Amino acid sequence: MNAVRADQLLSQALSFDDNWMHLGDIAIDRSTFDRVLVVGGGKAAAAMAIEFQRMVSPHFPVYGWVNVPEGTTDPSPIGKPDMSTGQVRIHPARPAGLNEPTQTAVEGTKEIFRLVQSANDRDLCVCLITGGGSALLTWPSDGISLDDKLAVIRKLSGSGADITELNTVRKQLSNVKGGGLLRACRAGQLVTLILSDVLGDPLDLIASGPTVPDRSTPRDALTILKKYDPTQELPTAVYQSLQHKSGSNLVSHPKSQTIILGNNATAVDAAGVCAETLGYSHAMTAATSSEGGAADVGIHLADMAVWMLQDVIRGKHSPDCLITGGEPTVKLPPTGSRGRGGRNTHVVLAAAKRLRDLQVDQSSLDQIVILSGGTDGEDGPTDAAGAILSENVWREANRLQLDPADFLERCDSYTFFQLTGGLIITGPTHTNVCDLRVAIVR
Repeated sequence: MNAVRADQLLSQALSFDDNWMHLGDIAIDRSTFDRVLVVGGGKAAAAMAIEFQRMVSPHFPVYGWVNVPEGTTDPSPIGKPDMSTGQVRIHPARPAGLNEPTQTAVEGTKEIFRLVQSANDRDLCVCLITGGGSALLTWPSDGISLDDKLAVIRKLSGSGADITELNTVRKQLSNVKGGGLLRACRAGQLVTLILSDVLGDPLDLIASGPTVPDRSTPRDALTILKKYDPTQELPTAVYQSLQHKSGSNLVSHPKSQTIILGNNATAVDAAGVCAETLGYSHAMTAATSSEGGAADVGIHLADMAVWMLQDVIRGKHSPDCLITGGEPTVKLPPTGSRGRGGRNTHVVLAAAKRLRDLQVDQSSLDQIVILSGGTDGEDGPTDAAGAILSENVWREANRLQLDPADFLERCDSYTFFQLTGGLIITGPTHTNVCDLRVAIVR
């Protein structure tokens, strides 16, 4: 994950000379600002903020506020500024493993708004946005409670809505999303630095687009809710807010620019380089749009693994390592029959079921390794990043007489791999660029 560490990507993009501050391809005249305001949020925003302050503070005063998950405020014990006395507040806005908005996040977001609204034309505002920002930068629209917003998020996520659908609705129920922070900013210049966790890098969907104009409308959100909540079980206040809200607001900042520092393709490419150094003949693909269901992704990985193994056995010169990136969805069963897991453990369990359905013999199974993990170290509401399917996992599953199909039906993939020793637990990785999957045959 070093190739997509947020602090490393930021340090590669940022530099100074006598007259200019360089951020990627953007050159900012140093004479046009006196200080730098840093705001933002996301799972990797702490690492970005700490590195940014380290590099910029020798040149300009730096101040600000960034919302982050608990457990991500100390990405490096070496050379870390003392944030307790520093000018950028790193604000733990939600518990680790709970990727949902909290009241603490709302309070932090309001503080960010206060700062950007009090800025002046001699301030350069730098907004740091990474995956997870939708939950961390949160302030429900007037008339919408945090509980209302949570009900919407849980309904859509549990019903299999993709990130485009989910964030389109989120934007229309928020003061900060959909360009809200952009409209509030009074700084002379605004630059947004993004580590993308949305396939295809649509700027208005990454963290629900707080600093870019929003082209979606309340009608778009209502159409999505009609699909997933046809009987209108969600709070009445949600529907009332959308029905009475005016159309899209495309107001922009006169000096606003955005830079993508890294994305899922960056991680896939780096994994390919690693595979090559290990002697594998690899194939790679990174999704650029919604992939659909996690089970389908798992089935594809299993089918490709079987195909690669057959070619290896036949002595064909074919890939023996498949690397893919993306972010599928999972449609959850009713709460009463629902187990525990995330999309990555679900992918690997679906691959296991597919291999069983194909009646792959045990000696062949021992030659296949499949893994899937979230680059942020979080997979759903669990402490795992994902799971691995290997010879040892198969042997433990056989010993315990566990049926992958049973666990898959209940969306209880975490428990299956917990029992078989297949969980991948990394803790916070200080990045977030969707998921990485690998299938290897040997």
